[in-house]
Amino acid sequence: MDFAAPIERVLVLLQSVWFSFVARFGVSAILDIAIVALLLYWLLSLISGTSAATLVRGILILLTLGFVLSNVFNLTMLQFLLRNSIPALIFAIPVLFQPEIRRALEQLGRAGSLIPRTTVVSPNTRLADTIARAAQQLAERRFGALLVIERSTPLGDYASKGVAIDALLSTDLLLNIIWPNSPLHDGAVIVHGDRVVAAGVVLPLATSPTVEHVGTRHRAAIGITEISDAIAVVVSEETGTISLANAGRMVRNLGEARLQKVLSILDRSSSGVGSNGPRPPGLGRAREPGEKGPEPREKRDDSEPDAA
Repeated sequence: MDFAAPIERVLVLLQSVWFSFVARFGVSAILDIAIVALLLYWLLSLISGTSAATLVRGILILLTLGFVLSNVFNLTMLQFLLRNSIPALIFAIPVLFQPEIRRALEQLGRAGSLIPRTTVVSPNTRLADTIARAAQQLAERRFGALLVIERSTPLGDYASKGVAIDALLSTDLLLNIIWPNSPLHDGAVIVHGDRVVAAGVVLPLATSPTVEHVGTRHRAAIGITEISDAIAVVVSEETGTISLANAGRMVRNLGEARLQKVLSILDRSSSGVGSNGPRPPGLGRAREPGEKGPEPREKRDDSEPDAA
């Protein structure tokens, strides 16, 4: 079916309507209407979401009801009051909307404030910064924590056994969840993207005999990374040491800056555990059964001090 002819007729119709509109009202009238519309839109955007929006809605409802009732029932006194209240309302506007008017004038006074500027922050950069900052604050307070970053392998089976949260990731949120004596303190927190999916999650423990003397949190961190491509960040309650587990391996004694860097690299190369992307020192693939290699560093109890 050929749509060229109908489209051409529609374009001709729109062009004729535009030229007739311009011929009737003129370019200056159209420009005037556009400027007033933009001004009203800007003023409404200033009061959107504030108490002034409710105040404007109440005033409009009151005036509309008054004019409708006065005209329908021919109420002379009400019409007189409404006509004389309009000038008084103009003088009351600066008093009623003083904060909004002040904010609008401040925006006009600041150069370039009418053009919104947004700083684009990479999602994995924000994730790494938030997790690293939260881990550092938890370590300083000696609050034990286990944070699991979900990647391509779904962890829904484990998250469903915890407490669903589905909240925007933030440092304050993580601190409140892991605060001692809170109901969700002992379980793991699962994070996916910029959302906290669940808390109080029970994870499988590592079954390797080389991690028998590691604390429960660290065994759970290694265990979830053995069966998935997730990243686990552990804060020791005894020593305040920050550790990170990936692909069944663990590296300890991470500060905030190094943890942020490692998380950024790992989250950027989330195509798989065996990817050829950059890999931080100390984090490699899990050893196959019978494969020889150096003994893991996490072969000691969680209550023992971590070596530097």
